[in-house]
Amino acid sequence: MNAPLRKAEAAPGLDEALVEVRNLTVDFLGGRKPVRAVGGVDFDLRAGDALALLGESGSGKSVTLRALMRLLPEARTRIGGQLRVDGHDVLGLGRRALAAYRGGTVAMIFQDPGLALDPVYRIGDQIAEAVVRHEGVSHAKGRARALELFERVHIPSPARRLDAFPHEMSGGMRQRAMIALALACRPKLLLADEPTTALDATVQIQILLLLRELQRDLGLAVIFVTHDVGVAVQVADRVAVMYGGHLVEVGSSGEVIGAPAHPYTRGLLASRITPESPKGIRLATIPGSPPDLSDPPPGCPFEPRCALAIPGCRDGLPTRVPVAPGHAARCIRIGEAA
Repeated sequence: MNAPLRKAEAAPGLDEALVEVRNLTVDFLGGRKPVRAVGGVDFDLRAGDALALLGESGSGKSVTLRALMRLLPEARTRIGGQLRVDGHDVLGLGRRALAAYRGGTVAMIFQDPGLALDPVYRIGDQIAEAVVRHEGVSHAKGRARALELFERVHIPSPARRLDAFPHEMSGGMRQRAMIALALACRPKLLLADEPTTALDATVQIQILLLLRELQRDLGLAVIFVTHDVGVAVQVADRVAVMYGGHLVEVGSSGEVIGAPAHPYTRGLLASRITPESPKGIRLATIPGSPPDLSDPPPGCPFEPRCALAIPGCRDGLPTRVPVAPGHAARCIRIGEAA
């Protein structure tokens, strides 16, 4: 395994939070009753830092990213709390300001570039269109910027690939093109929604190394969604573990992976193979299933599956308990879990 991402060189203002999320809630409407997909999430992210959101499918990771981009359908979604990115009140942006914010301040790499890229336009023209829209330059300069980005993301024969359609490129090349498109308008924050899930293992490593290189060279802040602990270690300075729409543990990647405090985090780590695992070992599993967010359990969302659960776990959502400097978890039995 390679070393995790490192922060960019310090610059004026880096100590101030680029991203401030306070009590973020996301409710999906339209059913018999609202479904709370994200329930009171709080975190900060500084320029040049990388944060991994780690957890099972359905834990609220991707919904959190889409809330930061305002990509959730407004007619069927209710977002509460405060979202500030580079001084922008994200939930208060009007249509024109939101269009400038997307791409210019925040950009997103999606899980499946085959669906994110328009299949009927050449990839170079799609990138050029974004540059023209945000920077007001000519189409020729937009194409030149696209070529520069293709070279930066290490696409072979970049000039020829500009005129390729998405279906004419492999999965790994399409993901590199998606990264180039995300970087087209020089954003300060890059959101990556499991960008390596659909790729084979060799290409996954190449994409992770590329993201690490770009984050370091461009000083980007990155929020990386994954359910893979190994990927989280590769890409992140800090890890936030999500379960049932809540952040249950937050800390540096070394602290969270090396000394997990929450029973759910410990269960995730116990269910993976490591280089030190004996051959033929039976992996531990977390019993049960993730909670039904339309009818969540009272108290701690992990209580029905937790081996350390006691009646007090049902009395309300646990508060965040400090474990070490910069490391906290939501569990009333933190000392016993450790």
